[in-house]
Amino acid sequence: MKLENLTNCEEMVMKTVWDADQELDLAGITQRVNETYDKDWKPQTVSTFLGRLVRKGYLKHYRHGRVFYYQILVLQKDYLGELAERFAEFWKQENVDVFLAALEKQSAVG
Repeated sequence: MKLENLTNCEEMVMKTVWDADQELDLAGITQRVNETYDKDWKPQTVSTFLGRLVRKGYLKHYRHGRVFYYQILVLQKDYLGELAERFAEFWKQENVDVFLAALEKQSAVG
């Protein structure tokens, strides 16, 4: 499956949704993204990113009463897998080995 690229802001919003243990509404996503990433985004800003994520096929939304909730369509592991494939394809094998060695070194430190 070929996924559309996400901007950094879209990734922050999507990661917030992935990290939640339940479906969230706009208010919940706004609160969590602001707390997690030290942002001061207004609901309209987050709504714009959510709309883009819906159009790109990462999320769908449904209405319950007067509130819209967001459901995940693309799993985090699928997104990360595609990022890894793109990275390997772009940087070629020799650079992937360097990257993996650096990643292993970093995880040993952390």
